[in-house]
Amino acid sequence: MTTTYHVFGQPLGRVDGPEKVTGQVRYSADVNLPGTLWGKSLRSPYPHARIVSFDASAARALPGVHAVLTGDDVRGILFGRRLRDVPVLAWDEARFAGERVAAVAAEDEDIAQAALDLIEIEYEELPAQLDPLEAMQDGAPLIHPDMMSYVGYPQPPEKPSNVFIHSVWNKGDIEAGFAEADVVVENTFTVPRQHQAYLESHSCVVWIDDDGVAQIWASNKTPYNLRQQLSDATGVPSDEIQVNFAAIGGDFGGKGSPMEIPLCYYLAKASGRPVKMVMDYMDEFMAANPRHAAVMQVRTGVKRDGSMTAHHVRGIFDSGAYGAYKPGVNLMGFSHAGGPYHTPNVKVEGIQVYTNNVPCGHMRGPGEPQAAFAMESQLDMVARQLGLDPLDVRRVNVVNPGEADSLNHTFQGVNIRETLEAAVEAAEYGTAKAPNVGRGIGIGDRPPGGGQSHLSVTLNPDGTAELSTPIFEQGTGSYTLEVQVIGEELGLTADRMHVGVWNTGIVDFDSGVGGSRVTRIGTQVAYAAAQEVKGELLQAAAEALGVPADRLTFADGAVRVRSTGETHAWPELLQRLGRSVTGKAEFADTALPPVTAYVAQIAEVSVDPETGQVKLLRLTSAHDVGKIVNPIGHQGQVNGGAMQGIGYALMEELQVEDGRVTTLSFGDYKIPTMNDLPEMRTVLVESESGVGPYNVKSIGENSTIPVAAAIANAVEDAVGVRIKDLPITAEKVYRALKEKAQS
Repeated sequence: MTTTYHVFGQPLGRVDGPEKVTGQVRYSADVNLPGTLWGKSLRSPYPHARIVSFDASAARALPGVHAVLTGDDVRGILFGRRLRDVPVLAWDEARFAGERVAAVAAEDEDIAQAALDLIEIEYEELPAQLDPLEAMQDGAPLIHPDMMSYVGYPQPPEKPSNVFIHSVWNKGDIEAGFAEADVVVENTFTVPRQHQAYLESHSCVVWIDDDGVAQIWASNKTPYNLRQQLSDATGVPSDEIQVNFAAIGGDFGGKGSPMEIPLCYYLAKASGRPVKMVMDYMDEFMAANPRHAAVMQVRTGVKRDGSMTAHHVRGIFDSGAYGAYKPGVNLMGFSHAGGPYHTPNVKVEGIQVYTNNVPCGHMRGPGEPQAAFAMESQLDMVARQLGLDPLDVRRVNVVNPGEADSLNHTFQGVNIRETLEAAVEAAEYGTAKAPNVGRGIGIGDRPPGGGQSHLSVTLNPDGTAELSTPIFEQGTGSYTLEVQVIGEELGLTADRMHVGVWNTGIVDFDSGVGGSRVTRIGTQVAYAAAQEVKGELLQAAAEALGVPADRLTFADGAVRVRSTGETHAWPELLQRLGRSVTGKAEFADTALPPVTAYVAQIAEVSVDPETGQVKLLRLTSAHDVGKIVNPIGHQGQVNGGAMQGIGYALMEELQVEDGRVTTLSFGDYKIPTMNDLPEMRTVLVESESGVGPYNVKSIGENSTIPVAAAIANAVEDAVGVRIKDLPITAEKVYRALKEKAQS
């Protein structure tokens, strides 16, 4: 039976949209407290250097300067999301070009910059470990000789090493699987660093108030985690740290790290004044937390019909100088390097290596676009070696209902096959193509993340509702999602609801935004809060009507007396009582969900054989969606994620030369614009499979994951050359075509 919804599932505009487009919303950089100073940091010019001496006397003497800090002032203090290995300021040694080595707080930005220019630092440049393959070798110089003392490794290292994470996911007997194979195909794929390119750079304001409480405003999507991270680093009890709500101008995985906030805290402490720090985009490209570059060694065993018998992937990730910018330290998304296939024998290794490069963190689907590029490129290469159509090889191998996938997970409602066929039909995959035009397939899946959240709903006598949440919205429509669930359950339109955001300390904990968790957790906590407030309303109605509560029900937005069928508008009942009613709910679920969300994408490209120029003509995305909360927001996530995947495939690369980032502006670091947008076709494969009372699935990260592989596969289909190193530039295609012609 099809349920008819009135608010849930409708194309509702963003409830936070009007304030944002009219400039009323306040971001961290907009916070101007009385007496606020401007904080700036000085960064190392070397990828690896010993700090021989500091002279900050001239900076301290500059009028308008209120604090100058060097590594000696914060010696021994390390911070991070889980692993604490990042110093507030480098002391003794700088480990990457762009690392903070000193900081000032001054009356304005110009004075702060002038003070930084007066600081004299003598460096002794040291050899730098820039290649993760070399850095991981036995005997390589250690980037962190003291790593055994660090707190937060998920698996404590057995000995000091530049390899600080080695995750392994197994299924079956990998060697037996290769022994059964008719053909074994081996390849190596490489991917670059990719910056999240959010509109708002990292910014924060810290004020230690008269009660000694650190008041913080920051572009950070996980405020409760931030509070704990700052407490761990500073030793300040978490109840003496309050993170206050400020809007977040984009995230894509990059706004969960403390970044400048610990340093800003110490500047505020040293100066006795509020301090604001805003990273410019040179700082962002040089020293934020981009997607990891990786080298992925892939070995696949297959039968003649294309069925996989064994699959081994070894991903080596350049973590840069620190590992602290990942919430779990592991890149769990790389576990998907076996894809949504029923391969009987799988081994996936994710290895993270310290180098003297820019530290890396999380970006949309962390580890998964890398994994999908290797998996889906490899599968096409297997198909071509066997003389089979890449589509047929996928049809042979995709997981079926009741089967375990490559991670040995057996999900409910498996419909990857239906999703794949929907993409094939919409993309007209089998139709004739013009010369030098090719089509390529990429598939993947991602289950929604878990977590903990709260919600409070108050119904007022004037007929309005107040929603209160600890979520700091970072642009994905979380508030709209909760409004639509509450509206559906209580019979309210969006214009009668207002969303308020709690500062930290109102509830015990909230997981924040990330990992495609909010649709899963947010819909369920909103549903639970709606049931709670219904119960409170019926108790109030019983008092107002003089009728036992068990003889009342709530339906169609009104209170109804069961025996007579008479209805009462709830605002009238609350007016009669002269009070509001409130329902509060907490929901927590961190387990692997019983469902995942599948995606199949088909890219169509044309390639100029004279220049190697690749033009993306069409991108078709088919998504296994369950029930959609908001069609506008959902399509926005599909399109936005696809555009980031297009950038990853064709142009984006945070380039590093001799350990220094050279793409330090958007003039050099290219991201897709509307001119790069191809024809986009979206197919929604709906089902009753999903989580929670509305059977929802995640979408935030899925649309990014297979794009680069689909485009690489399409390029080979068009002109017969395989690019195994992202991004796929005209120069790489031209060289490959030239080599092919000469062979």
